[in-house]
Amino acid sequence: MPDRYHIHTVPTPGRFYRIGKFGGVDWREDCSRCSNCVKPRCNYDVYKHESAHNRDPLAATQTLYECKACLSCVQGCTKGLLSLSVNPEFLEMGDEYWKPDILSSTWTQADSGKIPVSGAGYRGPFHGPGFDSIWTDMSEIVRPTRDGIHGREYISTSVDIGPKPMRLSFTPEGGMLTPVLNLVEVQVPAILDIPQWPTHQFELAHSRALAAKELKTFAVMFAKEAARLQPELLPSVIPIFAGDDIPDFSNVIHSASPMIQLLDGPEILGTANRIRSMRPEAILSVRAAIGPKSAERIIELSGSGLKVFHLCADLHGRDLSGRHIKDALREIHTRLVDSGLRDEITLIISGGIALAEHMAKAIICGADLVTADTALLVALGCRVCRGGHSPAGCPVGIDSMDSEYAAQRIVNLIGAWHSQLIEVLGAMGIREVRRLRGEMGRAIFMEEIEKESFGDLIRVPQEQACA
Repeated sequence: MPDRYHIHTVPTPGRFYRIGKFGGVDWREDCSRCSNCVKPRCNYDVYKHESAHNRDPLAATQTLYECKACLSCVQGCTKGLLSLSVNPEFLEMGDEYWKPDILSSTWTQADSGKIPVSGAGYRGPFHGPGFDSIWTDMSEIVRPTRDGIHGREYISTSVDIGPKPMRLSFTPEGGMLTPVLNLVEVQVPAILDIPQWPTHQFELAHSRALAAKELKTFAVMFAKEAARLQPELLPSVIPIFAGDDIPDFSNVIHSASPMIQLLDGPEILGTANRIRSMRPEAILSVRAAIGPKSAERIIELSGSGLKVFHLCADLHGRDLSGRHIKDALREIHTRLVDSGLRDEITLIISGGIALAEHMAKAIICGADLVTADTALLVALGCRVCRGGHSPAGCPVGIDSMDSEYAAQRIVNLIGAWHSQLIEVLGAMGIREVRRLRGEMGRAIFMEEIEKESFGDLIRVPQEQACA
């Protein structure tokens, strides 16, 4: 059995003012001063921390917002004086996709590297748009040998990137005719992508490279940023080239990771040939926006030897036509299967991957691996401000963070995602994430269930219903 892959997380508290979801309301005028007051028995010592904070004359005036909504104080107070309320400032964060609960959960994971747990449980809807319309099959969750991160069975999360032949060919004498596989393995099905909106600080690119080295994965960045990194970090970097920048950063081509990314365009084949002449063993990846014609473009370019495709959605996980990536991925995956090319192609998807479950669900829909982009900024304190993403007006100073501090918070986030992925794979009875790719039969899609259940029902006209 191979050595178990493990991400070493280190508690790294956020340096920014944390906007919490819950706050306590205490009607003290009716308090009986009970000797067995429930406040000192808080599971998280929230009241003790708040009292110490309020007594400190040098402490900030902001509320701590440490309440985990376990409701033990509300239920235990004999006079019913304590209640829980939702912070209105919390509800103003984010947008319709990057919801406040996602931001808060990401902050917590970046703090500790552990799976987040809410004391109050989940009280929201059980389905919704996008990835929320997918339920994964947890039929193996009761089996004692499938117990995830605590288990006795090894669950592999590594994936291969690169061109893979459909079959092996041999000479009559037994010699190998098929070229040696040119693959690169990453231990977690996630790479660190460039943010969805521009940041003007090199430290963020540096922090992604540091985190990628620790995680044994890759950080994607433009060649001009990669050229400024220390030489020991370049093997963990996937540089992006547009074609005209090859002469300026030729040293990056030879020093970077085995994988190089090219922006899609009319001249991409010429750019690919130039890089192949400089580094024949390089794995070339095509970076393109995902849309209705992505499948045709992938089939077209695969005939020229390009087998790795990085498909980019927008901030909310939508393609060029407005579809969610789960639907676009399923279509692309099915087209490649029908064309007999799926096992040769590596699909990387980015945009809209906000939670660990999104990583698993994207792989179910047909991706080989995903990228973390906006989630990395959120891990550093970003609130996905509705008023824009100007670095000058950032309330948490994203562009001014120390690179090593930022790298550790990124490592913590991916570590928490990795633990949750293992739990999902264990509950589904799958021992390696490679087998999860395209396993749509192991998931339930809300749209298909509704069509199957209610598709034959005829809507009664309103005038007949009122008769």
